[in-house]
Amino acid sequence: MTLTINDTTMTSDQTPHTARQESSQNGWQVSWLPGRTLDRNTAITAMILADTTADEHVRDGHRLWPHIQGWAAELGLTGPDAVAAISQPPGDPSREHEPDGGRLGLEAAD
Repeated sequence: MTLTINDTTMTSDQTPHTARQESSQNGWQVSWLPGRTLDRNTAITAMILADTTADEHVRDGHRLWPHIQGWAAELGLTGPDAVAAISQPPGDPSREHEPDGGRLGLEAAD
């Protein structure tokens, strides 16, 4: 479990999720939290959470679960909500959040 933190990026050897400093340098974007701008410390928390929950066995009842819940709470999430978001493939952290998740709405498909 290695989290690599540089001046403008954060990566992990356990998860494909990443964090990148915004081009404006006013905050950080984390791939599993699209549309949210975080400060550096909160982005580190988000990446620790993603790194730790990359193991599919980290669920309620696991010895690390109290830590997962605490880190998730720092992000305004519950443990299960954070694990569910992290389990999704990463998006482009530099893109704006799309309310429909980037999928075509039914009216657009007609």
